Order: sequence, then structure tokens, then C-alpha cells
Amino acid sequence: MKSDIEIAREAQMSPITEVASALDIPEEDLELYGRYKAKLSESYLRRLKDRLNGKLILVTAINPTPAGEGKTTVTVGLGEAFGKLGKKAVIALREPSLGPCFGIKGGAAGGGFAQVVPMDDLNLHFTGDFHAITSANNLLAALLDNHIQQGNALGIDTRNVIWKRCEDMNDRVLRNIVVGLGEKTDGVVREDHFVITVASEIMAILCLAEDLDDLKARLSKIVVAYDYDGKPVTAKDLQAVGAMTALLKDAMKPNLIQTLEHTPAIVHGGPFANIAHGCNSLRATKAALKMADYVITEAGFGADLGAEKFLDIKCRMGNLQPDAVVLVATIRALKYNGGVAKQELNSENLEALQKGIANLEKHIENLQKYGVPVVVALNAFVSDTEAEIDFVRSFCSAHDCAFAHAKVWEKGGEGGIELANEVLRILDTKKSAYKPLYPLGLPLVEKIRILSEEIYGADGVDLSSKAAKQLKKLEDLGYGDLPICVAKTQYSLSDDPALLGRPSGFKMHVREAYVSAGAGFVVILTGSVMTMPGLPKQPAAFNIDVDHDGHIVGLF
Repeated sequence: MKSDIEIAREAQMSPITEVASALDIPEEDLELYGRYKAKLSESYLRRLKDRLNGKLILVTAINPTPAGEGKTTVTVGLGEAFGKLGKKAVIALREPSLGPCFGIKGGAAGGGFAQVVPMDDLNLHFTGDFHAITSANNLLAALLDNHIQQGNALGIDTRNVIWKRCEDMNDRVLRNIVVGLGEKTDGVVREDHFVITVASEIMAILCLAEDLDDLKARLSKIVVAYDYDGKPVTAKDLQAVGAMTALLKDAMKPNLIQTLEHTPAIVHGGPFANIAHGCNSLRATKAALKMADYVITEAGFGADLGAEKFLDIKCRMGNLQPDAVVLVATIRALKYNGGVAKQELNSENLEALQKGIANLEKHIENLQKYGVPVVVALNAFVSDTEAEIDFVRSFCSAHDCAFAHAKVWEKGGEGGIELANEVLRILDTKKSAYKPLYPLGLPLVEKIRILSEEIYGADGVDLSSKAAKQLKKLEDLGYGDLPICVAKTQYSLSDDPALLGRPSGFKMHVREAYVSAGAGFVVILTGSVMTMPGLPKQPAAFNIDVDHDGHIVGLF
């Protein structure tokens, strides 16, 4: 089997004007970035508003494992399968971050014959959206430190600055730094920090803003620090909003590319789900719903992270009504959850599968709490046996959950027809009764408790004294009615990455809380999760190169 990048390079892409034409998008409403990438114009997005919405299908997964799950691959393959069935469908995805591309996880374009292309462009600089977000973030940081240096008229307490600089790379040495060293003219000395761009509040704001006016309103609310009286200081106070908007103006426009089978794909925004809210832009999703009869979107990592935030944050803020959820699992990953070592996953092991399927069971139960019909997509591997497939199929049937076998990595859209037909059947026979998990009027601690017990399966919450004080302060400042965005390890339902399967008898450890006022949620940091990842001992960057013909190699 060829590598993903070899398959992508050999693809015969259609000009993006032809892909757009299939959706009745006039060429004059495309802002072209070469032949195969384009942004949708503001005037086109405004003209969409009066159209009826299509059906919204979320693709999520069990907790990720080294065995592989293939959530994006299934998302892309499902969209291609809808095309094979003659349905008008659009895929709505997040943009990849450079961090995992050069780190350990790799890119986010799908895999095999279920990919979006151009794959190398998408995984690297794409249309520059992440660079614009990074620049806007760091402009605000520069204006903040300049204000302190120029006399600090706002009375900012330099020991209580919460705005962090960012870059789109895994760089652990930037987690905790000291700035302002040197001469007096070099600034005021203080401790500072970096986060990866996908964890920046600017990323969240771009992904939740309805339009430029909403973008400005959200940017103005960003809390960058507190003054000596404990009152918040905002981006508006620093007169930063106009310049930040200028940097983000083009990044606000969704990007249009295609799959290997020319299914349209709108790719826009990219917050991680373990340290941010994990969904593509609300603007892109809403536009897609006006452009097609079926929209297939994905949310990051497992359903305890991405799907929860999609359902409790994005859908609530955007007034979206999801019609179905596809929950991706693999037999290999389920056996890994059952205690099988990675090197032994190719052998049939029904005992381990029976033990590890508890992870899938919990995710099914969680999603059903939101009132949205669920289809389990078993992503095929060549090592799967008929006995193992039948076991998962029977398990899903016993848990009032639809099931389909997906072979999209190997066969593209053709391998996703069984899944597409099952999703269509569910859409025709089961009406979604979507509702968020918790009401916004509850105290922040109660929201954390509900999420911890209902979704993660915890026995309760262990608040650090620091977190308890921060949560009380946020409520005193009027932020108590916001939803919560929990930063948590993706590898476990708990906050301990070593606890696989369906952990029980644990408490969620909350160490810190802060408000993302512009995004409109309160961030809850749990366990030891980091907002600036580090590179592994053997980073993927070691394998990436450019050959003598100018082709990128080693990207996956």
C-alpha cells in the first residue's frame, strides 16, 4: 500500500472553481490561493443566510490510542460515500496544526483513499490562517507589555497578567519564560508563558464568531490581566481590537478544498480538543449547512472531549441542531483498551475485545444523553477477524446503537457506502432530540461536577485551593453563567492518561481555572495537561524533507 502522501500526490485534483461550481458557488465569490484552494467571499457568505439548512452529522471517536482510530479518515470517506450515492454533501473540517505535523501525531487530512487534498499544503502553511491568529495574539501581548513600559496608566498588576504569547509549534522551553531582561528600555521584567496557537483564545474566538462585527465584539472582551484592585483589563482597554481585526480579516473567511473524489471540503479553524474546544469554525459549519443537504463535520480527539464541546459549547452558542453522531472505533483500539500490547494487536483476542469495549460503551451512553441518534462506525483494519467484527456488531445492537463497517481507508467512498446508508436510515427513522448536558445558570463548580460524573465517570471533583479561589472570583466578576471548556488528557476518560477502558473510583483533579471571555467560556485545567506540548524523542520532523523535484516527502 502506498503512503498517504504518495496517494495524495498522484491524485488528479479538479480546479477549485469546478469543485465550487458543483455547489453553485460563482467564480467571482472565490478568493483563489492557486488552482486548488480558495476562500469564500464575505458577500457570498451573507447571501447564504436565507437558505434552509441541511442535515448536520458529527463524527467523533473513542479515546485515541497508539493503535489508531481514523476519525478524520472516516469523516472524509463518509462524505465521499454520500457523493457516490448521489447526495449533495459537504465535509467541514479543522485545519491541522504544525505542532503535531512535526511532532508525533502527524497531519489531519485523513488517510489512504479518504483524504482531503492538497494534503501537503493543508498540513503546512495552507492559506495562512494560523499565522494570522498567531500574529494577532502576539500583537496583543506586545501592546500589553508596551502599555506597562509606557507608564501603566491602567494600573496592570504585572504579577497578575494572564495573556500568553503563542506559536504554532511544540516547544516546551517556552512554557515558562522571563521577559523584559536587559536595559530599562527593554521592558518591565516579569514572568511570561507561551501556548500553542491552537490553544489561544484568538483561535477559539475566530471559530465561534458569526461575522466581523461579532469578531470585534469578542476580541474586545478578552481579559489580558487584572489591575491592582483585582478588576479585569481587556483588549479593548489596550486599544488593540482594530489592529487585531485587520490581521484576522482574511482568516475569518472559510477555505474550500476537495477530497480525492472531489467532494467539497470546507476547512477552517483548528482548536485542539484536549486543551481547547476542538471544533472547526461555526462560520464554516453554518455556511456548509446552507450549501448542501448533508454536512459531515468532526470534533477533536475522543467523544469525552471534542463531541462534548461540540454539543455543550458550539451547538449551544451557534443554535445548531445536530441530527446524528457517528462514533468511530477500531477493533485494534478496543483490544488495546483491553490490555493488549501494541505489537500483539494483529492477533484475534475476543477476551481483550470484550474487556476493552467498555470504552466504546461509555461513549455510546454519553452521546445518548444528548438526545442525538448514534451510529458506531467500525473502521476496518486488515487484521480484523469476522468473529471480532460480529462481536462489536452484536454489542452495538444490544446497546440500542446502529452499526456499520467502514472500509474507507482502503476503498475511499466505495468503502463508506454501508456507513452512509446506515446514517441515511437513522436520519429517516430517528429524530434528534438534542439538548446540552447542563443549564448555564448552574454554579461553575456544579457544571464541573456534572461533566466529571456524567461524561468522565468520576466519583466527584477534587478542586485545588487555587482553582477554588479562581472559580469564586470568576463568578464574582459575572462569568458564572458561561459554559465550561475542560482541558484534559485525550488518552483516558479520566484525567490520568494511564487509566484505559472505562475507569471508575477516581476523582477529577482541577488545578486551575480562567476565563476566555471573548470566546465565551471558562477554561478548566485538569490533571497535568499542558497548553504548550513538547516534541518527542524522535519527532516526525526527522523524516520530513524535500526531494530534488521540490516534492515534500515524509509528511503523514
